[in-house]
Amino acid sequence: MNSKTSTRKPPGKTVKAAAVKSAARTKTTSPTVRSTRREEGSPGLASRGHSLIIVESPTKARTLSRYLGAPFVVMASGGHVRDLPDRELGVDIAHGFEPDYHVLAGKQKIVTALTAAAEKAGRILIATDPDREGEAIGWHIAQLIRGKRNQTMSRVQFHEITKHAVEEAIASPGEIDIAKVEAQQARRIMDRLVGYQVSPLLWRTVTKGTSAGRVQSVALRLICEREAEIDAFVTQEFWTIDGRFATESSDPFIARLIKLAGKKFESSDETTSKKTVAFLKGLSYRITDIKRTTRKRQPPPPYITSTLQQDGARRLGFPVKRTMSIAQKLYEGIEVGERGQIGLITYMRTDSLRIAPEANTALRGWIAETYGVETVAPNARFYKNKKGPVQDAHEAIRPSDVRLTPELVKNYLSPEEYKLYDMIWRRFVATQMREAEFDVTMVTITSGTHAEFRANGQVITQLGFLILYESQAKGKKTAVVKSEEGDNTEKDKEDEEGDLVTLPKNLTVGMPVNLLALDSKQHFTEPPPRFSEASLVKELDEKGIGRPSTYATIISTLLDRTYVDKIEKALHPTDLGKTVNRVLVDRFPNVFSVEFTALMEEELDKIEEGAAWRTVLNDFYIPFKEALDTAEGMRQELRKESAQQVGRKCPDCGRELIYRFGKKGKFISCSGFPECKFAENIGGEAPVETDVKCPKCGKPMLKRTGRFGPFLGCSGYPTCKTILPIKTNHACPESGCTGHLTERRTKTGKTFYGCSRYPDCQFVSWDAPTEGDCPSCKVPTTFKKGGRSGGLRYCSKCNWKEKESA
Repeated sequence: MNSKTSTRKPPGKTVKAAAVKSAARTKTTSPTVRSTRREEGSPGLASRGHSLIIVESPTKARTLSRYLGAPFVVMASGGHVRDLPDRELGVDIAHGFEPDYHVLAGKQKIVTALTAAAEKAGRILIATDPDREGEAIGWHIAQLIRGKRNQTMSRVQFHEITKHAVEEAIASPGEIDIAKVEAQQARRIMDRLVGYQVSPLLWRTVTKGTSAGRVQSVALRLICEREAEIDAFVTQEFWTIDGRFATESSDPFIARLIKLAGKKFESSDETTSKKTVAFLKGLSYRITDIKRTTRKRQPPPPYITSTLQQDGARRLGFPVKRTMSIAQKLYEGIEVGERGQIGLITYMRTDSLRIAPEANTALRGWIAETYGVETVAPNARFYKNKKGPVQDAHEAIRPSDVRLTPELVKNYLSPEEYKLYDMIWRRFVATQMREAEFDVTMVTITSGTHAEFRANGQVITQLGFLILYESQAKGKKTAVVKSEEGDNTEKDKEDEEGDLVTLPKNLTVGMPVNLLALDSKQHFTEPPPRFSEASLVKELDEKGIGRPSTYATIISTLLDRTYVDKIEKALHPTDLGKTVNRVLVDRFPNVFSVEFTALMEEELDKIEEGAAWRTVLNDFYIPFKEALDTAEGMRQELRKESAQQVGRKCPDCGRELIYRFGKKGKFISCSGFPECKFAENIGGEAPVETDVKCPKCGKPMLKRTGRFGPFLGCSGYPTCKTILPIKTNHACPESGCTGHLTERRTKTGKTFYGCSRYPDCQFVSWDAPTEGDCPSCKVPTTFKKGGRSGGLRYCSKCNWKEKESA
């Protein structure tokens, strides 16, 4: 379909699908086929056989089969069945970015089975996931399975997997949304253009096996730029002075010195601080001001994909990929005793904060029954997204039934499933509870014009929604309550006037106070922290880079390509990652800029609103191709620029020695290669200090590389000889194991992957772990192996396997 002559079907009308030329290989001008349907009760429907429902996941298929029974046959596609080819670009740029789709390796049997089942069905319901990716998968399936009979084919969407929601969706079928399909197709083509045309340049300038991704490369840029900030940061010393005061009738409390002789107190050395302390001891003090205010804190909005990923990482310590995997299981269905298979949460890929009115009504009633009417917010809260566009077809992430409390279903869930469900459930319930209230007090203590101290305190007077977070509130008398949006694994930030403290209630203005003690403390300014998975997701989301549904893949790709190391929670760019980033930023400064990538995300979103997908691709490709041609013409210069000099001359030819990358990592090579083939092993990269503290002595751990691969070693060596493995981003696939896989090497230098809980868990694999759960048995980690015919992804616990697509 030419984008200029495209027509979109008005509501209520249908257009018949075109016949598929080939089930194995289809070249199409545009995803213009719209599924057709007949209204429920159409003449002859019952006589034409059962209804076929096609979903993506086998788990969802089992859940639906239990709900629907004999009149329906439910089959799973196992995700995508068709995509661009593995070993060629698959996009005809000269003819309007025409895609050339192929059935994926290992999916021909599934397509054949679906086609056979479709021929026997009276009607076909495409029930793939309710998002752009699911819409595209459904369209590809529809293209492949439509037979000569051209039977009724409709689109249904399940936003939650409960019996009522499923029956309601089937009773109101719709059509495949071609605008969503075009939006997904344009995104896929744009990513393919970047990956297939920039990656070869990296192969020739950095090393074989390197790759570039349109969004992945921008994420790498953010990580590298943060590392550069840390390297350039100059630490500065400063001191604070806290006084311990008490009145004749009060308990002691702490206040911080904020002014000295009428000016803001600043001290950068110990000598100044000691002189100040000596001066302050000789003064008398009294309370000169007390300000009391009431502060209210509203509950946070319900989860969307990005905030769920952030809190999964911050609060539960889950990698982003793991959070999404667990959420998928909770959505598709869990066996809950006599209740059977139930989808416990709504669809987990959403950027909408909308909650269905009936869900809010049910929630408010349940809160009143459980906690009391006084705990319910006076008026129902409705949340709006701050930025757009938003796919508002979905609700926010919430429990499908608030009455299924975490404790009620705990025995049916794994520990990880329980933790995530509990977090989602509490967040949702809090949205319709009263706000929390605090009495906030600020006390000013002075000694004439000589010195001014200040103390800040707050006391919870109404728990409100914090009744769900009592471990954070720590009782109504607690002075410090952590922000619900903050990271509960980190220390509360001090404000410039000191920590919040518990203040006596009987303080009055004019009351004299006694100085009991003074405490001066040394501090150092700190560089910005390295990105964690949570903070990187937040940064990508705020800057409009990528989409929340892709964040898990972005992070996993950076780790799998060894562009980034995850050391505890911090993401460290490797030397290879820094080199790749330097090449991409130097030669494609605009294509891989944050601003341009965010702009292209907006343009891709507009396709769903009616923009011509070919035009969007053309607007992207013209400047991209110019930058690519320029870089290709300067390949030799680029190779030299990307190389980091060692600082020594080649012993064979006298030219500069440089660092290069090979299969076994970084090594030293002559800059005159290939004329001069001198090479030298490094024996491991230089140790890099990490944010991890030694569990034995508390000193920083260093990332080192030894004969058995990378590891963490204590900086106190040889006094402290503690070593720790570096975890990958992949959970151990053994049932019930909570460990993560670590990369190791044998005595002969061969790489393998073992569980971090060894020797308690003895799982090992020669093949590298890769992105995604097993679609068959849901094991959290799959593996990949290479070969002349391409990569193969497989499950170590069942017979599932699939050829990887580019």
